[in-house]
Amino acid sequence: MQETTDSRKRMRVLMVEDNAVDAYLTREILAESEKTAYEVSTVKDGAEALSFLHRSNSHANAPRPDLVFLDLNLPGMQGLDLLNRIKTDPRLEGIPVCVLTTSQSEEDVEEAKKLNADCYLAKPLDLEKFEKIFTDICNRS
Repeated sequence: MQETTDSRKRMRVLMVEDNAVDAYLTREILAESEKTAYEVSTVKDGAEALSFLHRSNSHANAPRPDLVFLDLNLPGMQGLDLLNRIKTDPRLEGIPVCVLTTSQSEEDVEEAKKLNADCYLAKPLDLEKFEKIFTDICNRS
C-alpha cells in the first residue's frame, strides 16, 4: 500500500464481479473512504482476472492489486477455480483474496477456506447492509 498526496493510504483493488450493479455500488462506497484512496479495477470473469493478474493480453500495464474481491458465481471459470489458481501460483499467492458472493452455502464457505481465501463475505440483498460491509472494510484498511 502506498501513501497518496492527500495523506490517505492508496490501495489497489481488483474486483472480479460480473454484476454491473454490485461493481458500481462497491466502487461508489469505496470512493467515500476517508482513510484509504481505493484504485479499483474491475473484470467480469476468471479468465480476464488471470490475464489482469499476469499482466498479459490487454492488461499488460495492469497494476498489481493489493487486494482481490472475488465473486464465486462467474461466467466461465467459477470463482473457486480462480481462487485455487491464485493461491497456488507463487507469483500471486501473497495477494489477499476476499470472497464476496451471494452464496451462503456452507460447502462454498468451507471450500473457500480450504483454498486459503483470506475472508468470506456474503453479499446482503439490502443496500444499507451492503454499504455497511464496505464501510467496515474501509475503516479497517
